[in-house]
Amino acid sequence: MLNLKIVKIKKVGKKYNILFDDTTKITTFDDVIINNSLLFDKEVDQKLLDKIIHENSYYDLYYKAVNYISHKLRSEKEINLFLQTDIKTKQKIINKLKQIGLINDLNFTKAYIADKFNLSNLGPYKIKKDLLEHDIDSSIIDDELTKIDDDLIINKINKLITKQIKNSKYAGFYLKQKVINYIVNLGFDKEMIINLYDNFKFDNTSLIQKEYDKLFKKLSNKYNSFELENNINKKLYAKGFKQDEIKGIKKV
Repeated sequence: MLNLKIVKIKKVGKKYNILFDDTTKITTFDDVIINNSLLFDKEVDQKLLDKIIHENSYYDLYYKAVNYISHKLRSEKEINLFLQTDIKTKQKIINKLKQIGLINDLNFTKAYIADKFNLSNLGPYKIKKDLLEHDIDSSIIDDELTKIDDDLIINKINKLITKQIKNSKYAGFYLKQKVINYIVNLGFDKEMIINLYDNFKFDNTSLIQKEYDKLFKKLSNKYNSFELENNINKKLYAKGFKQDEIKGIKKV
């Protein structure tokens, strides 16, 4: 019958090395030492040794989960996927993490919304979709999203519209559709986007001149003067420029 005696306990980092009188060594956690009153000269039989090994496995997973959460808050679903063990052990670890507040759907939702809204271009609808994929209750998500100030949302949409207009080679209806579709896909309300877009004032003089010059350079070797102007005009119409804007171009 196995009967070992502890001859040395030494702390190494955040763990402990336990040395037995037969030179066997086990690396364990302070939780295991406390749970089993493992002190110098204590005798350990097979039953207790098996219990120590079992608890070691549990705490190894538990502290890996704690470390995983320490880098950023995690949802219960993320922890469930992270833990590679049986369902019973998973649930035990998750319940303990909930008990000490390391898993909390409300806190996770608050942090996720703050992070995505302030550090990305995502809007409320996209943020909600992402949170639902974490299996967060929709009532929690909706309640937290309503706390975002409308002025912050308006300001964000206006910045996105401004950037899209600045970087676009289109105008008119085509530009409007492209901008609206882009921002809707980011998760913002379509009606709000349209209302804000309609408040923008446009001067396409420099843009249309730039597009005309590019097209002229590209097509001038392919067509005579009449065909060249006709083809350039068609392409400018296709980009959403109006007839009076095209008439105002400085021709080469």
